[in-house]
Amino acid sequence: MSFAQFLQYVFSGITSGSVYALTALGFTLVYNATEVINFAQGQLVMLGGMTAVGLYGMGLPLPVCFIGAVATVVVVSVAFEQVAIKPLMGKGVIAQIIATVGASFVLETGAMLIWGRDAKTLPPFTGDTPVKVGGATIVPQTLWVVGVTVVIVIALQFFYRRSLFGKAVRACAVNPMAARLHGISYRWVVLFSFALSGAISAAAGVMITPISFMSYSSGALLGLKGFAAATLGGLGNPVGAVLGGFVLGLLEALSIGVVSAGYKDAIAFVVLLLVLFIRPVGLLGARVVDRQ
Repeated sequence: MSFAQFLQYVFSGITSGSVYALTALGFTLVYNATEVINFAQGQLVMLGGMTAVGLYGMGLPLPVCFIGAVATVVVVSVAFEQVAIKPLMGKGVIAQIIATVGASFVLETGAMLIWGRDAKTLPPFTGDTPVKVGGATIVPQTLWVVGVTVVIVIALQFFYRRSLFGKAVRACAVNPMAARLHGISYRWVVLFSFALSGAISAAAGVMITPISFMSYSSGALLGLKGFAAATLGGLGNPVGAVLGGFVLGLLEALSIGVVSAGYKDAIAFVVLLLVLFIRPVGLLGARVVDRQ
């Protein structure tokens, strides 16, 4: 493998890793608020991309499509929390997780009925002329994906550490009962977490659609890889989710050059199994707390 090929695989891995990182962040946000693993997370990414495709087909400019897709998925996420998660709050985590599995099938079937079975795409945000770097090429859309991911991660860290509501969200993630006793509205924190998770997932879906085609069935694989990334970094740790996403993306991309492209999608399964067997808490270690 030449240096140029290696660099090309790294660029590809960083692009994929950005999407996995954002998807993993969605898992982490919901998990910290509710201890529920939202297995519809990948379908929210898919819904963001497909909604943007639908809006673009109506003749709307790309920036409007991006905002419209994010707003749509936020509404869907909030509605899902109100309809499926809130009524099951007293029924246990397992019941809520089953509800997310059901929601994933509903979203996938709905997307198939609305947009059909064919894969869709969007034009790149700022052209498709490749940029040469060290013998490899990188398309401008990749820069958008990585750049927006970095901005989202920095904004989240600033929000959690500097804003009053962000600190309230962190408090609920540590101990919901203690947070309630201090006057924090746990219900608003949960609702906000679902809305923010939907917004981040939708942004990831819209950004990746110009690079890789999006279809109604894309969400399942994206969700699996996002969950693997979140587990790899440490479920419940936002920084770990981002780290896990980039590590998984790079491992996938490099496996194409070292092994075969046919095994690319199997890497997420292998990583997930290895983490569960060797280090269940992930690379950075999830925080273990008594949530009462």
